[in-house]
Amino acid sequence: MRHFKRTAVLSVTGIALVALLATAFIIHSGGVRAASGQPQKIDDASLNATTTTVGGSTVLPTTRTVAHWWGSTLDPHNGVTYGYNMVGANPNSCSGSACSVTIEADITPIIVNVGGLTFNGNDVLNATLASPQFATNDYGSTTAATNSAGGKGAGGVLSQGDAGNQLQLQDATMRAQFNLTGSSTYHLILHPNVMPAVTINVPQNQGTLLQSARGVVFGDVDIAWWSSQIKNLNTKADPTHLPIYLTNSVMLYEANNPFACCVIGYHGTSPVGIGGGSGNTNGNAVVQTFAWASYVQPGIFNPNRDWALQDIHALSHEIAEWADDPFVNNTVEPWLTPTAPQYGCTGILETGDPVVGIGFQMGTNTFEQNNPWADGTYHPEDEVYLPWYMRTAPNNVSEPTQSPSTNIGRYSLMGDLNPFPGFRQPATGC
Repeated sequence: MRHFKRTAVLSVTGIALVALLATAFIIHSGGVRAASGQPQKIDDASLNATTTTVGGSTVLPTTRTVAHWWGSTLDPHNGVTYGYNMVGANPNSCSGSACSVTIEADITPIIVNVGGLTFNGNDVLNATLASPQFATNDYGSTTAATNSAGGKGAGGVLSQGDAGNQLQLQDATMRAQFNLTGSSTYHLILHPNVMPAVTINVPQNQGTLLQSARGVVFGDVDIAWWSSQIKNLNTKADPTHLPIYLTNSVMLYEANNPFACCVIGYHGTSPVGIGGGSGNTNGNAVVQTFAWASYVQPGIFNPNRDWALQDIHALSHEIAEWADDPFVNNTVEPWLTPTAPQYGCTGILETGDPVVGIGFQMGTNTFEQNNPWADGTYHPEDEVYLPWYMRTAPNNVSEPTQSPSTNIGRYSLMGDLNPFPGFRQPATGC
């Protein structure tokens, strides 16, 4: 849990995956060509899932972006009032049907040719559409959740206020964040639109193949080069929609080092792009948000240490961060957590970074379940809530914890199911 992601370099932190067991058993062979050479083996100590943050844009009084709202909260720890932008309707002031917002999500599968193999995003498209990210489920309970060692632990009550309701993952996450569960009309819904697939051929000097300790082969691409490809795709996107670029078991590396791996997803804004900068303009300016995430084949990451790091974990991370920080410019009092030391001391409101690799089971997954590390379900990530960053205690903003607690409300979606005590209280400083 200690190592994976820097949300968004892409979170600002999926693919037809070709995965091989050490015994050469082919887990998925659709659309795969024989490799010209043997992939390099990478041990678990070097296999660190990350995401990163792509530069944001100042929020503009514009209709040429996704529907969003602005709010502010006083941080009692340092006395600073922080403003922030979030996707959807303002939970503090909306009423009736105006509380329900639907965002068009334009999903582009990407076919990636790297190292002599083809990782086809079309192969994971149906599994993604059938996942909790777009299909509805009952979030009243879960059958399993991450334990304190990072492996698979016991499940239990999850979002008790929405027990019996059929909801998409991000909808359930936002409703619990603002304690608008049960019969509330508050919703944030993603409507998926499948776009034509795009093929990206990775030059030999910009990508390679890696093989996990469990024999699973995956693509490994230079982050700067990859980001330029996503930037080009964004020029054709609708700014009022959320473009989602979907790959299958393609990860990114940094610092020109293939073993400085693995960025599994990111979100950001365009045309500002990676590296930050200002999006200030006058008038009704376009502010294009986007997300890229890779469907993660079971067995890439060690299931005894990173059990939840599979299937839609990266996608759930990026969508949640996009919803709470769409323009990647929401800053908070700097925080530090031992569950994600790779982020160091950071002041970005990125809801997935503190809990990367921590998750729970939801829904039924029928895709490639012959994989010996698969368990027939999906593994969304836990998400930290606004009151955690704002040092709000007691937390009267979010859904109450499953068991009565001093702080009343939960600081993450999983609440009591999150095994780490740092998420049962507000964030601590650096």
